[in-house]
Amino acid sequence: MRLIRGAALLLAATLAVTAEEPPIVRPSPEFKVRFVDGSQAALSSFRGKVVALLFVHTTCPHCQHASEVFSRLYTEYGSRGFQPIDVAFNSMANLYVRDFVKDHNINYPVGFDTPENVMNYLGFSIMEYYVVPQIVWIDRKGNIRSQTPPRGEDKLLQEAYWRSMIETLTKEPMEGPKTTTHRTTTTAKKGS
Repeated sequence: MRLIRGAALLLAATLAVTAEEPPIVRPSPEFKVRFVDGSQAALSSFRGKVVALLFVHTTCPHCQHASEVFSRLYTEYGSRGFQPIDVAFNSMANLYVRDFVKDHNINYPVGFDTPENVMNYLGFSIMEYYVVPQIVWIDRKGNIRSQTPPRGEDKLLQEAYWRSMIETLTKEPMEGPKTTTHRTTTTAKKGS
């Protein structure tokens, strides 16, 4: 009995430490957002910006609210390099995107894709239970810094967390131009 209780305490301690560890930073896979006008935008084309990629259902009240909040955040932080993007992936989402944007006053790009492509990007099984919105935070260098777990996590779906992510990630430097090993200009000597 003592051994079982000790093992249970060890497991609980391990899970508590694991839950507090920061997420593993990893490169974002490429993803193409499709728009109702027929155009597409590759996620990599937003490199240099802090991207909040929201995977939403246009009929979901939580998604609608999140998109409205992200519209305010975009107005507030867009000049600092913050770029939200919605990707609707409910059934026939392409038919609902225009009304979704209009009805909720969304002031940033909103596209659509298939559930299969979204699940593949998120790394979820199509058979897995998940909540929406699913939010992926991508830094200026194209690395995923935070991602909602499939079943959600209250802390990650609150405006206070979103603001802290924007504040943190927009303060990080942008990737500068590559440096060369030789100089292309000469400097004048003092006194010449």
